[in-house]
Amino acid sequence: MNNPQTEFDTPWKDILQGYFEDFILFFFPQAHGEIDWTRDREFLDNELQKIVRDAKLGRRLVDKLVKIYRNGGKEAWVLIHVEVQSQEESDFAERMFTYHYRIYDRYKRSVATLGVLGDERTSWRPEQFGYQLFGCEISFRFPVVKLLDYQQQWSELESNRNPFATVVMAHLKAIETRNNRLLRKQWKLALTKRLYEQGFSREDVINLFRFIDWVMSLPQELEQEFQQELSQYEESRRMPYITSIEKSGIRQGLLEGISLGLKLKFGSEGLAILPEISQIQDVEELRAILAGLETVGTVEDLRQIAKPKTTD
Repeated sequence: MNNPQTEFDTPWKDILQGYFEDFILFFFPQAHGEIDWTRDREFLDNELQKIVRDAKLGRRLVDKLVKIYRNGGKEAWVLIHVEVQSQEESDFAERMFTYHYRIYDRYKRSVATLGVLGDERTSWRPEQFGYQLFGCEISFRFPVVKLLDYQQQWSELESNRNPFATVVMAHLKAIETRNNRLLRKQWKLALTKRLYEQGFSREDVINLFRFIDWVMSLPQELEQEFQQELSQYEESRRMPYITSIEKSGIRQGLLEGISLGLKLKFGSEGLAILPEISQIQDVEELRAILAGLETVGTVEDLRQIAKPKTTD
């Protein structure tokens, strides 16, 4: 089974930052109504990493620290700390408390800590941390949403045009089809078609497809079938947003993944062959190389995967 963190990390990061207001509206509508969305927000991710550098990170998908302004001017600005958690973790609530008080200590501003649970255990719902000792009491509660709960609201998701309806659907189907790639291809195509049927803008179609494509990865043969069927569908609608434009974005994402894999697995020796891999234009060839990184033992082995394709 794939590690959920590596499977979902990058796409959740990108989509949360790109559609933050939609994220709050979809998951935490009460908070959305109290935020002044006419004012710019600021992502403080680098600051967050400094604040919690020595804390036990656990197995999370992604966390964000965002500076926002409230309606009514009660405070000049406040902070929202969002954490998307991939797997059950016994000390998750304690860690959320630790992050919360460290953020408060750094900024001396009100902090809202929000959790999104993307794990696969229905009963795991941490939402508080506290203790008592000699009359001293600490009680910390934070709101969480459970992605699995949306399985019971599928029809509502299908009719919802908020981008995070698509995100939740793709996340759930990625988990459901982890061991059935043929069914995953069918759902990947259905969710991609839905982007057009919902009337999303060209930019939104491309951004949301990037999320779907990352979390619903397919073996090379099924991916080729998917691309062919998608191309036919786009041609029928005269909207070739993905097949003619997004390929360049997918290619760039694959190259970034290959670059990271080469660095982590082979160090400078691996990065030395990146320039020749970067010359490959075919997305499927790059997918094969990225997949090959999981099994090859040497840089030369990886070069053999790429070599026949670069000489066609």
